[in-house]
Amino acid sequence: MSSIPMPRSRGPMIKDSPDHHDADLVLKLYDLRRETLMRAARSALTGDFWPTSAEEAVAIVKPDHPNNLHFRQFTGYWEMAYSMARYGIVNPDYLADTSGEGLFVYAKFEPYLAELRAAGSPRYFINSEWIATQCEMGKALMSGMRPRIAQMTAARRSA
Repeated sequence: MSSIPMPRSRGPMIKDSPDHHDADLVLKLYDLRRETLMRAARSALTGDFWPTSAEEAVAIVKPDHPNNLHFRQFTGYWEMAYSMARYGIVNPDYLADTSGEGLFVYAKFEPYLAELRAAGSPRYFINSEWIATQCEMGKALMSGMRPRIAQMTAARRSA
């Protein structure tokens, strides 16, 4: 895993507890997930695309890959959402607890992060990684998700 820098200090950055502003942001994020292009991207990355090797994971960042647009739409959305927690705009535990879909896809790519970042951008999944490794709820969700994703990926490899 990479070293994930915290934003430079500007006073207390991470909110200790959620408030009505957090709830409003999460509801807006939920509403945006229903947009047509986002629905297609969510379907492609949560259901259809299951990388079983670094080569398959890296292939999606190439413009000619059939799921490249979905990858960019989905990861751009979740990186934006998770950056709100990393920068102290929304409580990280609350966001992770109500928005685990981004972590689900992050868990699919996590074994191939080094290769993915080397082939594309060193910033791929940086905010998702922060939620997964620095946020208590994110860590808890990932501890259950990692084995499930590994099992599902292994089944696809043997199929």
